[in-house]
Amino acid sequence: MAEMGSKGVTAGKIASNVQKKLTRAQEKVLQKLGKADETKDEQFEQCVQNFNKQLTEGTRLQKDLRTYLASVKAMHEASKKLNECLQEVYEPDWPGREEANKIAENNDLLWVDYHQKLVDQALLTMDTYLGQFPDIKSRIAKRGRKLVDFDSARHHYESLQTAKKKDEAKIAKAEEELIKAQKVFEEMNVDLQEELPSLWNSRVGFYVNTFQSIAGLEENFHKEMSKLNQNLNDVLVSLEKQHGSNTFTIKAQPSDNAPAKGNKSPSPPDGSPAATPEIRVNHEPEPAGAAAPGAALPKSPSQPAEASEVACGTHPAAGAQEPGETAASEAASSSLPAVVVETFSATVNGTVEGGSGAGRLDLPPGFMFKVQAQHDYTATDTDELQLKAGDVVLVIPFQNPEEQDEGWLMGVKESDWILHKELEKCRGVFPENFTARVQ
Repeated sequence: MAEMGSKGVTAGKIASNVQKKLTRAQEKVLQKLGKADETKDEQFEQCVQNFNKQLTEGTRLQKDLRTYLASVKAMHEASKKLNECLQEVYEPDWPGREEANKIAENNDLLWVDYHQKLVDQALLTMDTYLGQFPDIKSRIAKRGRKLVDFDSARHHYESLQTAKKKDEAKIAKAEEELIKAQKVFEEMNVDLQEELPSLWNSRVGFYVNTFQSIAGLEENFHKEMSKLNQNLNDVLVSLEKQHGSNTFTIKAQPSDNAPAKGNKSPSPPDGSPAATPEIRVNHEPEPAGAAAPGAALPKSPSQPAEASEVACGTHPAAGAQEPGETAASEAASSSLPAVVVETFSATVNGTVEGGSGAGRLDLPPGFMFKVQAQHDYTATDTDELQLKAGDVVLVIPFQNPEEQDEGWLMGVKESDWILHKELEKCRGVFPENFTARVQ
């Protein structure tokens, strides 16, 4: 019997809930159609809007804070692996090994402590702050349903009172239900009217405390990390002093206040001197003693300096040939490529003096000679040429001879000149000792 009674109560409760839902749905439809008025509270609606905004902002802050914590953890792992790498490469007989290992341990502990304090002082506080929103949101929704019940009871009571045939018993019962619905609604409404503004105002203090905690923790973390980094730097400086002969020098990019190339050219990979003859600054001619008077023009194009002197009339042989050597000189001169004779006769001290070579369409203005890269060269600045072994470069004079640094030449790769014919975009400097003259 008890079981049957329990089932009856449960069935009755379900039926009552279903009836409430139907009544509320009917009331909402009538209100939307304008056939029933709706109780409005603009002040409360503003509180609800503030609540929803506060919830959205808090949820976003919680998400971003979790992302920040994940990033801190990732940085911790990366820092840990970097320190492990240092420990592995730090050989046992090197000074400062124990200190470096201790610094790595403290570094790891500092990351762990920082992450945990962020969790305790920021994330958990954030979770507590947001933990109150679901209950209030549920009560706001329930208050909305009770408001519909109140409006429905009020409309039912009013309809019975205005009916032509009044039923006093039904009117009394409807009035009783109206008073009950109004009481339930007003109790919930009063509580929320007090809580929502208070919750809204609490956001300022919460944001201040949260970000102050994060900022303070991060400041202390970086201070302690800076000390560890300074200690590690001291250990490495000590290691460098004791093993200075094996220090690996990193080539720095030139600054605006320093010469671009440092007046020195890099050495080829094999360390051997380049095969090219010396090029004097500003392309000045060799002294007269460089070759004996009366010597014939060289048959090999590997000595263009003397060819230049002869062509320009500066070499003694150009003005005084002994009898019997005229034919040999003419034969040697005819064996030189025409372009060498033309271009070297057109260039003196880096300036174009005359001759037809500078005006040839297949060569850049001021062309002097060709060189071929013997080694790869990686450019370290924007004004340098990137060379691969075998690249042919057309050497041209510097626009301002004073800008030429010792061991560096100005030129344009032959392949770039053939394709583009744009000297301004293609030219650049390169180390002379990475190349050999071919013409």
